[in-house]
Amino acid sequence: MQPITKYIKNELKQHGDAIKAPQMQAYMKTDQPFYGVQSKLRKQIFRDAIRKYPIISQEEWEEVILELWNGIHREEMYQALEVAERYKKYHDESAWVLFEKLLRSATNWDTVDWLSLNLIGRLVEQYRHFEKNLWEWTDDENFWVRRASLLAHLKHKEKTNIKLLSQTILKLAHEKEFFIRKAIGWVLRQYSYTDPDWVVQFVRQYKDKLSGLSKREALKAINRN
Repeated sequence: MQPITKYIKNELKQHGDAIKAPQMQAYMKTDQPFYGVQSKLRKQIFRDAIRKYPIISQEEWEEVILELWNGIHREEMYQALEVAERYKKYHDESAWVLFEKLLRSATNWDTVDWLSLNLIGRLVEQYRHFEKNLWEWTDDENFWVRRASLLAHLKHKEKTNIKLLSQTILKLAHEKEFFIRKAIGWVLRQYSYTDPDWVVQFVRQYKDKLSGLSKREALKAINRN
C-alpha cells in the first residue's frame, strides 16, 4: 500500500464521527459504512496528504486511486476521486480505462455523478473519439452507466455535441428509472444556460416522449427567469 493511502486511511479513521457515520450512511441509502468525516474535513485531509506524499507518476496515481476506491468505507472512495481529479496532468487517453473501471464499480449517484461530470465528461471534451463509447453506454445493462452517458455532456456548454446529446436523450427517454429521467432533465437544464431557445424547442418537439420529471427539470431555469 502506498504511503499516501495509509496516511489518508489513518486520518479518516482518527477523525471519524460515530454519530455522523450512520446518518451519512442512511442519507446515501447504502450498506457501505462511513467513517463520519464530512466534506470540509475530508478535503483538508486530502490536501495534507498530497503535500506530505506528492504523487510523482501516472502509475502511482492509478495505484493510489484503486487502493482508496477498494477501501471499505465510503469516504475512501471520495478520496480516490479527489486524487483522480486533482492530478489532471494524467488525464490522457489512457485514463479512460481507469475511469470506466471506476464507473462500472460505482453503486450510487454520488460517485457516478462525480465520475461523469468531472472525469469522464472532461476526457470526452478533450478526446472526442470517446463519444462513441458514450453512445455504446446507452445500451448498457447497468443504469448507472446509462446515466453517465447523459451526464458526461453536462459541463460541455457551447462545445456540447447536440446531435449526440439529442440521440442519447431520445434513446433513453422511455425509461421509467428515476435516475435516468432526472439526468435527462438535468443535462437539458444545464444546456439551457447556453442555449435556452434550443432547449425550449427540444422539449416542445418531444413533449410526448419526455417524462414529466424530465420536462420540469429541463425548463426549471428558463421558467425561473
